[in-house]
Amino acid sequence: MSVKSSISLTNQQDAFARSLVKSGRYSSLSSVLQQGLELLRQKTEAETVETEALRELLQRRLKDPMISTTEMESRIDAMIERKRWSV
Repeated sequence: MSVKSSISLTNQQDAFARSLVKSGRYSSLSSVLQQGLELLRQKTEAETVETEALRELLQRRLKDPMISTTEMESRIDAMIERKRWSV
């Protein structure tokens, strides 16, 4: 189902959208705007998923025991050494 809507574009946005139609990449201005909104929807959903994943990671990290800076540096050095020998 389609919904008709009135929108305002800047001159630059209008020129760009019309150039996409003129070049044959899209069949109409409506198609250009629909694709733009779809990409924005996908980006927004991906950001939501990423934000939730980061939130969960932070919660897990806060529940885990903390280690000292010295211990972390030691672990990083050991990881680098393992990588060096595995190449």
